[in-house]
Amino acid sequence: MNAIYPTAPWDHGNLRPRDDGRVIEHADGMPFFWLGDTAWLLFSRLDREEAKRYLDDRREKGFNVIQIMVVHRLPTENIYGGQFDAFDGVDWKVGPPKDHPNGYWSVIDEMIGLAEERGLYAALVPVWGSVVKSGALTEETAGDYGSWLGSHFRDRPNIIWLNGGDIQGDVRPDVWHALGRAIKEHDPNHLMTFHPFGRTASSTWFHDAEWLDFNSFQSGHRRYDQSTEVDSEGNVPHGEDNWRFVLADLARTPRKLTIDSEPSYEGIPQGLHDPKEPFWEARDARRYAYWSVAAGAFGHTYGHSAIMQMYKEQFKKAYGVRSTWTEALDAPGAGQMRHLRSLFESVDYAHGQYAPEIVLQGGGERYDRLIANSGPGYAIVYAYTSQHMTIDLAAACPGAKRITAEWFSPSDGSIVLIGDFPPGPQSFEPVTTASTGNDIVLVLRGS
Repeated sequence: MNAIYPTAPWDHGNLRPRDDGRVIEHADGMPFFWLGDTAWLLFSRLDREEAKRYLDDRREKGFNVIQIMVVHRLPTENIYGGQFDAFDGVDWKVGPPKDHPNGYWSVIDEMIGLAEERGLYAALVPVWGSVVKSGALTEETAGDYGSWLGSHFRDRPNIIWLNGGDIQGDVRPDVWHALGRAIKEHDPNHLMTFHPFGRTASSTWFHDAEWLDFNSFQSGHRRYDQSTEVDSEGNVPHGEDNWRFVLADLARTPRKLTIDSEPSYEGIPQGLHDPKEPFWEARDARRYAYWSVAAGAFGHTYGHSAIMQMYKEQFKKAYGVRSTWTEALDAPGAGQMRHLRSLFESVDYAHGQYAPEIVLQGGGERYDRLIANSGPGYAIVYAYTSQHMTIDLAAACPGAKRITAEWFSPSDGSIVLIGDFPPGPQSFEPVTTASTGNDIVLVLRGS
């Protein structure tokens, strides 16, 4: 298991979607498991030493992608007082002034460099959706801004582009297309997606866009009973079932990769806005992660309420935040995401796929759903409620004469060996008590 690259990941070449649409890989063919953290306000709220502390912590915990906003609102400023006031009035052929080390754009450049030094990708949102919705960025200016962004960052090895920013793609699509095309024209070697509004997917609007390399969805922060979106037949299509977004995206033609770029954040109210509601916990963060990856996502992005807004006591609280960003560094869910990455990197996940056919008995709907993934020589079955299950071992590991079974704990990465079995139906009783959030993973390895 290689939880952290021994060298910079881009030493293996630029990232690209693999031709079969299953995973992101480097130019040399090495698969890239995206383990992202959400740090939307990193550029504006942290100073240099704080940024180093945060980035060191995330690298040590196994994260390799940090999602960050470039322009959150207008006007905006960083912790040093460096400001950016408006897109209009800037000569984007030259770019914004960077004549002061604490200037807004100078600090952004420096912090991207800090991430690069630590082998971390910076997944940049050029402008948040609310700014575009307000009309502060026009189609023409978006093209000029995007051209400058692409030219300015194309030689950085650690850039990924998240066009959009918590918005539906049919809100000012002219701006999003102009921005995406311009960045891609000047920076063709860095990947790009679109970060959409809650419980929507980029594929709804941009699946065929030439600038979109992979899809992204935001499963969002609502419980099943809080979901209000309905399909044409009046049914709530997904609720908390983020794995359904994965299956829907991967069923599209042409096939494009997909990822949950904003699931329910640890430490945020269920439903997002009312702090009187229960708060999402580490077990919920794990469920979203294992469900989506087992269903076929090429990685996952975690988030914590205090980290995404880099909350400090001098700032206004948002979403009922209950801790500072430094206190949240060691939130349980953050430390547990490394186990997701280590598990999937221990098998040939790059050739795996969603495999519901291997589950013969057990599971059901909502939290009782068993999500299975199978590939060459392995199968993984995630059980959020640790229920009894019967698995078709012959289908799980085709061609194997013996299958070794073990229980894997998503909360601490520990392994309990079950034993070796011949092909055929086999029942398994988890070593943990069956209850909501007492999750466990059945791992099968064929030989």
